[in-house]
Amino acid sequence: MGVEEEYLVVDPRTRAAVPHAAAVVKRAEALLGDQVGTEITRFQVETKTLPCADAGELERQLRELRLAVNAAAREEGLALVASGTPVMGAVVPPPITDHPRYGVGIATYRSLHDEQSICAGHVHVHLPDRERAVLVGNHLRPWLPVLIAMTANSPWWEGRDTGYASWRTLCWGKWPVAGPPPYIGSLAEFDELIGALTESGALVDPGTIFWDVRPSARLPTLEVRVADVPPTAAESALLAAVVRALVTVSSARVEKGDPGPRLSGERLRVAYWRAARDGLDGCGVDPVTGGLRPAADLVSDLLEHIGPALEETGDLDAVTRRWAWLRAAGTGAARQRAAYERRGRPADVVDDLIGRFLDSAP
Repeated sequence: MGVEEEYLVVDPRTRAAVPHAAAVVKRAEALLGDQVGTEITRFQVETKTLPCADAGELERQLRELRLAVNAAAREEGLALVASGTPVMGAVVPPPITDHPRYGVGIATYRSLHDEQSICAGHVHVHLPDRERAVLVGNHLRPWLPVLIAMTANSPWWEGRDTGYASWRTLCWGKWPVAGPPPYIGSLAEFDELIGALTESGALVDPGTIFWDVRPSARLPTLEVRVADVPPTAAESALLAAVVRALVTVSSARVEKGDPGPRLSGERLRVAYWRAARDGLDGCGVDPVTGGLRPAADLVSDLLEHIGPALEETGDLDAVTRRWAWLRAAGTGAARQRAAYERRGRPADVVDDLIGRFLDSAP
């Protein structure tokens, strides 16, 4: 497995997002090489771990990447935050990174780029069989809203609390091929659908299949893209361990001929909306019954579902401990709001995020 994280560059004096990602990346490249890069807007820096079999090694890499890019930012008089959306700053429309591919994207998607200053955490799990990857995605679909609730970390937008725990989820869902993936019965069906979407003009290239679960266009992996970037490396490692276990359990079911639950797109969109609005603080949609249940109970159901896979990889104790910590501490969104409540200042939210960027493991 491997993880990609996206961060926002901020001015530590004004606390606003600033378009200086290229300078930070240039400094960090001396140490990290192609494990660091720019993103679609000039507010964003992206890092990528190397593939890992061990969750402890993955977390070590995540911490080292954060240390390196944080040091590069400080050398430029800047800071980094791990938040799904900018807390402060004029970010609409964002300054787009100069790259031919992005120029084609702007011509195609136009003002959808206005809300692209958003940061996610992507988990890749090794699945070289593309047919298996497509079928495993069907088993992941009902659990995606639970992952949104666990990782919600984007309540703010341009100095205003949106009322949502994951505003990034709502921004991203506007794109024509984004959000929850459809149920797809075979690789042939997947390829036929992608061909039709390409012909319609909805896709610029295979990299613009932005569904929250997709076979990677570049790597022999299944990519799960549903989460806001977590505030800390420890929470990213928790997310990766959970996603790997969910893929492992789902792959075993596919091997036994289980086609996965055919959850309707309409129900899944509503489940997304509830999870994005409330995070862990409210109720979510039960993936089996469709009824409302406390979001924390749905996470417990997920961990029970993947328990055998977590035990097999030796991750069960760490995941159980960190879930207990997350349930007590609250999501990243809850912690952002708690920072604001102390004095009613969005600047305090940014300061709190800057302080958490290198936090040690709970």
